[in-house]
Amino acid sequence: MLIKVRSLGLQGMYGYEVTAECDLHNGLPAFDIVGLPDAAVKEARERVRAAVKNSGYSFPVSRITVNLAPANLRKSGTVYDLPILIGILAAQNQIYLPDDSVAFVGELSLSGTLRPVIGMLPMALAAQKAGIRELFVPAPSAAEATLAEGLVIYPVQTVTQLVKHLTGEASISPATPWQSTEECPIAPDFSEVKGQEQVKRVLEIAAAGGHNVAMIGPPGSGKSMLAKRLPSILPPLRRDEALEVSAIHSILGLLPNHQPLITQRPFRSPHHTISSSGMAGGGNPIPRPGEISLAHHGVLFLDEMPEFHKDVLEILRQPIEDGKIQIVRAAAAESFPSDFMLVAAMNPCKCGWHGHPSGRCRCTAKAVTRYLEKLSGPLLDRIDLFTEVPPLEFDELSSGERGESSRSILTRVLAAREHQSKRFGERGLPCNAQMGQRELRDHCAIDEMGQSILRGAYERMGLTARGYDRILRVARTIADLEDSVRIEAHHLAEALQYRAPSYLRR
Repeated sequence: MLIKVRSLGLQGMYGYEVTAECDLHNGLPAFDIVGLPDAAVKEARERVRAAVKNSGYSFPVSRITVNLAPANLRKSGTVYDLPILIGILAAQNQIYLPDDSVAFVGELSLSGTLRPVIGMLPMALAAQKAGIRELFVPAPSAAEATLAEGLVIYPVQTVTQLVKHLTGEASISPATPWQSTEECPIAPDFSEVKGQEQVKRVLEIAAAGGHNVAMIGPPGSGKSMLAKRLPSILPPLRRDEALEVSAIHSILGLLPNHQPLITQRPFRSPHHTISSSGMAGGGNPIPRPGEISLAHHGVLFLDEMPEFHKDVLEILRQPIEDGKIQIVRAAAAESFPSDFMLVAAMNPCKCGWHGHPSGRCRCTAKAVTRYLEKLSGPLLDRIDLFTEVPPLEFDELSSGERGESSRSILTRVLAAREHQSKRFGERGLPCNAQMGQRELRDHCAIDEMGQSILRGAYERMGLTARGYDRILRVARTIADLEDSVRIEAHHLAEALQYRAPSYLRR
């Protein structure tokens, strides 16, 4: 007897529909799973067999063939345990399946208890698109599945409970849509940072326009402290952005059961020993997202940027431009979103005190050059804002005065983002940093005085075409912060002073 059970699979960061075709017929007892299964899927035979018997139901002594369609896509993970079990029980008439608008997903323990699965959110979103109306999932994963609106989610704890529901003995109550009951965690506030008003101004511009920023200064000047407070002045995630960020974390198993939706912009700070695969993503046979994808719609903070391996830094060039990264391996090729704000912190030399009036730096000119050589011109050209972070004086540190709060800065940032939202309209660009040539032409016109300033800077600073465009984008953001319709000369002048210092433009 042939039974078809709808289920879901995961490819990259997106879910897709899978049909578990279970066929029982006469012959020598065997249990085969086909359809490009990996080792975890093949091991479902033993989990299903034990779960059926330990739940008090009979396991057929016959030839069992399970095909996971479409057979041309590789199946991985443990999500197919439950649909295989349901197919086998239905083929023996121990249960009767409801209509074909129902799907099953879940991992089984040997006792028949269901365990949570990774990637539940993208699979639930795929079920929504496939026209599935009811979805049976492990109880610990039910809250995550309810984020896909329009689905009836049934939280299943055991095989026995599910069978009783399908036979009408005892029904399972649908899960209620998840709603956050916890207050958002209090982020570090800019009011805790003493001094560094110029750096705060740069970070405000970066937050308002989504620009990449680099901070250069000696040890202990507050670079890391400032970077960690940047998320507190970023606009909150929209619903679609939160789902996208949560889906990335879901496929890596990083979503807690009690908080299935990420509502705060990610802040990722990988250690400088990270590998290129850890940064970009990878793995065999199926690629997984890396740090730049985990920072999607958030901040990627590289502390001590020149200490990172050169190949790791060069990986960032294409994602910064495109907002996504393509991972190609022998078995699969996947594309992951990576639209992040790059925030880099670095010292001017290995010891950190090059150029300081105290003269405490002992690095030779050759050592300084070797330290900065890891930062290639193309990578630096993709950073919009550079700022020096000087060491604080004693009077600034000992002062009891608190700086401007993050809430106050956020008010100005949100006002600037509102200008951008109205300006871009149907084009749907979230911020000035993502303006293309068409938007630059339409919204970044400058007068004769501005043209004169830019012409002189272009020749004197050796700007590239990319650098020229980035200056216009930053100037547009500065104008938005001042509620100015046009880009004025002083907006361009301020944007130009944030270009890379001369020792980085060798």
